[in-house]
Amino acid sequence: MITNDRNGAAVKWNIGSWALRTPFGRAFPVHEIRRDFPILSTKINGRPLIWFDNAATTQKPACVIDRLDHFYRHENSNVHRGAHTLASGATDIFEGARDIIGKFLHAASPQEIIFVRGTTEAVNLVARTFGKRQIGEGDEILVSHLEHHANIVPWQLLCVETGAVLRVIPVDDTGQIDLCAYGKLLGGRTKLVSLAHVSNALGTIVPVREMTAMAHCAGAKVLIDGAQAVSHLAVDVTDLDCDFYAFSGHKIFGPTGIGALYVKREILKELPPYQGGGNMIADVTFEKTSYQDPPGRFEAGTASIADAAGLGAALEYIMAIGMDRISAYEHALTEYAAEAMREVPGLTMIGTADKKTAILSFILQGFSNEEVGRAFDKAGIAVRTGHHCAQPILRRFGLEGTVRPSLAFYNTKEEIDEMIRVLKRLRKNRLHYPFFMVY
Repeated sequence: MITNDRNGAAVKWNIGSWALRTPFGRAFPVHEIRRDFPILSTKINGRPLIWFDNAATTQKPACVIDRLDHFYRHENSNVHRGAHTLASGATDIFEGARDIIGKFLHAASPQEIIFVRGTTEAVNLVARTFGKRQIGEGDEILVSHLEHHANIVPWQLLCVETGAVLRVIPVDDTGQIDLCAYGKLLGGRTKLVSLAHVSNALGTIVPVREMTAMAHCAGAKVLIDGAQAVSHLAVDVTDLDCDFYAFSGHKIFGPTGIGALYVKREILKELPPYQGGGNMIADVTFEKTSYQDPPGRFEAGTASIADAAGLGAALEYIMAIGMDRISAYEHALTEYAAEAMREVPGLTMIGTADKKTAILSFILQGFSNEEVGRAFDKAGIAVRTGHHCAQPILRRFGLEGTVRPSLAFYNTKEEIDEMIRVLKRLRKNRLHYPFFMVY
């Protein structure tokens, strides 16, 4: 007989060994935490890897990697309705991960959580269900200038199909939402406001709680894209009072190909199915199909079961550390980095809002973004260059791209110091050798 003790598994797979043996002191145990991430011991071009590409994807702790391995070695089965032990165990694991996500987001019930491939699929799901049912010709959808393409394009497609109108909330010169302009845009035709919680290009923390309240006063629903927020900020969807909240697992130290969409229960029960197929049905005849209750009706086909388990492990790992501690450490690290970067001649920070997370977009006078990225890579530093799938906000600042270091709680001041050394060395070499190029 094979048993599956979810509580026992939580201790074995979901909490880093340092957390089990070391009580939190005043200092954040970053060097202990780093030992939980195998990839951080990798060498790039003979140099220790410095992973400053966290806004693109985060690295995975050993407990997540081990959880995936253990599932495929010992627990692999499809879920729901299987008349055997492994199927029952896999179902418990899958639904247990839903429970963990619900607790992480402070949802009223795990049944308000839909598994998706990631934030992009979540936004499209809302567009194709709530959007098609509730938004019609002449109705308005509001997005901000800060949005990732994945929170723009689905609404453009819906507008073409329905005759709805997409309107854009402007930002000020620091990259923060203009709340006065937002208030003027809200009106009787506003059906949905869809906002990034945190800008992936600038790091701006959007005042989504206040904006949600304003939208509700106008009779509109609110979707929050939390892809860049969940790894940096404590998220409480009940306190935010949002109607939809989406995030991707790989942005919060979990696997790729898995994410979650929170939907308020009263809205969820009114939404039509998004896709048709196995697992989302209650009964099928050639004349009629009836569907499962939510959230099952939105999860057609075989689920990413192992990835759901891995995401659950990642979230329990984060909760064991404590999001408040993570946020405080990252804030101090970001302030340290920003201060050091201001000392680099010719460097201009892009996005200077008072409230922002650990994203440090910049341009360097006299260098293309790609040159800077190549110089960083030679030193083992991984950053993102380009438009970051957020072209409208960069064009708001007259740019087509930036260099984007982005930090996580396993990064250190020493790594930031190395980044600054590379930048200063670049400037020095260009000063002495005007035609110097970095390849």
